[in-house]
Amino acid sequence: MPSLSLKPSHKPIKVYYEVLAEYAKKGVAHEGAVSTAFQDLLVSCGRQFQWTLIPQYAIKRSKKQPIRMDGALLDSFNLPRAYWEAKDIGDNLKKEILKKFAVGYPKDNIIFQRPDHAMLYQDGKLVMDADLTKEQELVDVVRQFFEYRAPAIDQWEKAAEEFGDRVKDHATALLELIRKEEKTNKKFIDAFAGFVALCRQSINPNLAESAVEEMLIQHLLTERIFRSVFNNPDFAQRNIIAVEIEKVINALTSKHFSRAHFLSSLDRFYGAIEETAATIDDFSQKQDFLNTVYEKFFQGFSVKVADTHGIVYTPQPIVNFMVKSVEEILQREFGKSLVDKGVHILDPFVGTGNFIMRVMREIAAIQKSALPHKYEHELHCNEVMLLPYYIASMNIEHEYFEQTGKYAPFEGICMVDTFEDQRMEQLGFFTPENMKRVERQRESDLFVVIGNPPYNVGQLNENDNNKNRKYTNKNKTGIDDRVAATYSKASKATNKNAVSDMYVKAIRWASDRIGDEGVVAFVTNNSFIDALAFDGMREMLEKDFSQIYVFDLGGNIRKRTSKPVYNVFDIQVGVSVNIFVRHST
Repeated sequence: MPSLSLKPSHKPIKVYYEVLAEYAKKGVAHEGAVSTAFQDLLVSCGRQFQWTLIPQYAIKRSKKQPIRMDGALLDSFNLPRAYWEAKDIGDNLKKEILKKFAVGYPKDNIIFQRPDHAMLYQDGKLVMDADLTKEQELVDVVRQFFEYRAPAIDQWEKAAEEFGDRVKDHATALLELIRKEEKTNKKFIDAFAGFVALCRQSINPNLAESAVEEMLIQHLLTERIFRSVFNNPDFAQRNIIAVEIEKVINALTSKHFSRAHFLSSLDRFYGAIEETAATIDDFSQKQDFLNTVYEKFFQGFSVKVADTHGIVYTPQPIVNFMVKSVEEILQREFGKSLVDKGVHILDPFVGTGNFIMRVMREIAAIQKSALPHKYEHELHCNEVMLLPYYIASMNIEHEYFEQTGKYAPFEGICMVDTFEDQRMEQLGFFTPENMKRVERQRESDLFVVIGNPPYNVGQLNENDNNKNRKYTNKNKTGIDDRVAATYSKASKATNKNAVSDMYVKAIRWASDRIGDEGVVAFVTNNSFIDALAFDGMREMLEKDFSQIYVFDLGGNIRKRTSKPVYNVFDIQVGVSVNIFVRHST
């Protein structure tokens, strides 16, 4: 059981009383002021557990206004571990608690507090009634607050701690099994060869068999999570890509391999995920939890793939800002809106679906009746990696259900490499259904391209044979050819390697794709703003677009500076939000 290091002599306790004394001297007693002392104490203690205090934390309620609490402490998986409600010195704490519970406040690990008094409830019961004027009682109630673990959370912590190593072991064992069956199992040999051919047509004609083997491993290790946590038992039968992979898996298991038996040692981890997710009522919070599980899990056994594709997921405030900004620009510059028919929207690197879901919420907020048409005809996204493709499909479909009360499959998502899709001579994309989706997207007049492109030009280890692939063809229409003919050609720099960065290709691709008018909104590496190698890119962007808005968020850890450097993505390169606007005249 984790313990909190806190004593009456420690600085956070002393600061708590000093702040309250200062307020008292000035005659300040209202909750908005005095609550900051306890808030700062919670923030300080939370750091020991890597918990983050979220002020004004909202708990959604079906068909009711959300409950907005003074704060909640969230862990690294975005799970709320503890809740806080503050009152001022004149409030009757017992009466206020009854009122809060009557409207649905949580009863599991919640502290109600005023400067001199705190009452802590855990598992629905009052466990401590503390006099906060006494230092030891303050320490005791705060320690009890932080050290409590609900049974499901306790089980989850223990399971998650050991899962990283366990999943690597299973992935290795699965790879050994696949390699063995590739030599002896005729049914599997044929199914695997067919699937490799489909992958090469859809993702990369030079795709190694080892990458396809990894896709099978990803599917095997995660399929149960998608079925159970999202209450989607037909996932593997309904998702058009999962269906193809299941055919290969069934061939793999046709002889002496039992999927259930092989994965049985992970039952405790799967069970912990399921039980923990079941404690979360709000689906968006459940999505946050599972997205974080995915990131930690995926990085555990697919570090090279993650590095190649520059996997970084966008903080929600940035997504919100970008979607709102696009809507404002559409109205101001074009007299249009996201809800309008004919405004096709694409996220070319969808990840787990965050941008498309936020666009759907914006559309529903402006004109809910417009969402069904948009969802069916004018929302598009691409994903090249299997696990985020699965998660995005389910997240987007559930968001539609949340907004409309009806379930409908999302046919706007394609399993395809956005950059590779410029090769019009490709024969197919996994399945005829996926090919239809790709063709429909190709024929759409895109007006908005929005998202978070891959960000890196090289990998962590230059010797690991994990370089980003090249997109060139004999017709010189590949995205690398386009970058070379425009951004690189216009540059006066001697070393132009940085212009091969994936995010640069994304901007070039989107610039070509939107046609005579439209909006491109990307959050990217910010090196193009002033680095010498990007002089040609800057020159071409000025020619290609009517207006350019760049919000430089800084965050370049490598830049020498006397001040601390903070990064919104917790990565080493700088970040900017960029909105490019093109008018037809």
